[in-house]
Amino acid sequence: MPSPDDRPLPGIPVSPGDPGLNVPAAQALDRVAGQLDELVPATYEPGSRVLPDNARLVRWAAPLFLGCAAILLPWIVIAAVTLPSHQLSQNYDVAWAGYDVGLLVGLVWTALSALRRSARLTIAAAATGALLVADAWFDVLTSPGGWDLAEAVAMSAVAELPLATLCFWLAFHSQEVAERRLVLLTGRGPRR
Repeated sequence: MPSPDDRPLPGIPVSPGDPGLNVPAAQALDRVAGQLDELVPATYEPGSRVLPDNARLVRWAAPLFLGCAAILLPWIVIAAVTLPSHQLSQNYDVAWAGYDVGLLVGLVWTALSALRRSARLTIAAAATGALLVADAWFDVLTSPGGWDLAEAVAMSAVAELPLATLCFWLAFHSQEVAERRLVLLTGRGPRR
């Protein structure tokens, strides 16, 4: 019989043999998440030992966010080299490349927090989601138009805003798990 630390959240399948995991891409992502779980130990926070967060989306967040960070790293170099250094403001290129470095840090922080099932996932995911929304907003509003505008809208619709939505879901979900952990740790249910 599994210990309380090993039990998944009710109704959330986590093992490769679970029904609903028949899509090859989902199986591959689940394998990568399992390999990362073996490489990086879970956090030692007391709440995580009481109720581990094994929700599939939380498990998949680490490989997804690490992949996004890997894609963003060369983009930072491309942006720093190709953006104009002056566009109605000084240091336009440095401003955007620096912002993308902050976004890279947020993606990696969110990935590591999800991988370790850390209580800090709430903060990391919320901050990264806010950075992604701001990135989409300013990409669209500062583009000169034409093809640049179409590219900014496409990136916002396909990448930045969906990833921001996932971040906000992770923040909300991990906060709910943290509250359940507190109830289990204190032995008190909600007061009526």
